[in-house]
Amino acid sequence: MNALPHVADFVVRSDEPEVARFAGLISACARHDGSFAQRIPGIWAIRYSRKSAELVHAVQRPALCIVAQGRKSVMLGREIYEYKPPRMLVYSVDLPIAAQITRASEVEPYLCFMLELEPPRVAELTMKVYRDGPPPVDEEGRGVYIGEVNASILNAATRLMELMVQQRDAELLAPLVVDEIMIRLLTSPVGGRVAQIGHAESNLYKVAKAIAWLQANFAAHMNIERLAESVHMSVSSFHHHFKAATSLSPLQYQKTLRLQQARRLMLSKTIDAGTTSRRVGYQSVSQFSREYARFFGSAPIRDIARLRSQGLTAADVSPSADPLAAERHLQLQSGNAA
Repeated sequence: MNALPHVADFVVRSDEPEVARFAGLISACARHDGSFAQRIPGIWAIRYSRKSAELVHAVQRPALCIVAQGRKSVMLGREIYEYKPPRMLVYSVDLPIAAQITRASEVEPYLCFMLELEPPRVAELTMKVYRDGPPPVDEEGRGVYIGEVNASILNAATRLMELMVQQRDAELLAPLVVDEIMIRLLTSPVGGRVAQIGHAESNLYKVAKAIAWLQANFAAHMNIERLAESVHMSVSSFHHHFKAATSLSPLQYQKTLRLQQARRLMLSKTIDAGTTSRRVGYQSVSQFSREYARFFGSAPIRDIARLRSQGLTAADVSPSADPLAAERHLQLQSGNAA
């Protein structure tokens, strides 16, 4: 038998006590606004008490996200995903998204739980869940899935956050609950897509390898033929599966990375558009300015001045999962490494 027997599981409603308890635990782990890493790596509690003034541009890693309170919109290319309790959002590859919190207040802040999905661990658990190999999936599916959270996943996530609050035995028990969440995710309707995260022969896994190269070399020239060859795909197949997963072509993906880094760099340092454009890989300042204005809505100088006048920083509009690594990479590109 290829898969575990499916156990019927009911969808949780937003007005049920379990959701309120889950929200309370997230709030206890995130006492003020921001994203807070928990005692176990890969677990985050997120809280914001006001709606976003600006779209936040970032590259979202593979993760399970469950919103417990408030509302958020996530944009991938031209697609918009509305994210409200008790929905879950599953990212299966690194995706350049734009997000905006659309419902939050001091009394009822936006509260979200995030569990990063590491490919090696996903692969290990997939082998246990699907001993004859992961189930077939729709290869045209996006690298993001949104749906109602079921009771078993919410229950496990609640117990995990209880461990984060109590802290006693967290190091011993939390990894077991993390595995439970991932197993329940693998046996859910989206389980086939999640399994592809760690399945080396899947097209999604190959696209993820190409994305890793793009992120590490966003300022470098991209040779599509060599990139496709490096992940053992033809150029046409690579284009097809890359866009199916990300909604972007490889060139558009690289351009998005460059523009996100450029905005972050100009907000965090006092450097002009010309210097910035060269550091993120553009040969032409005019091309950089045109593409920046098309992406963010106004020219670089005007955009940065507006953001600074509102008191916004790089972390407010374009956070980085590893800002120090990003800055080191930019220094190397400019020949000014410390």
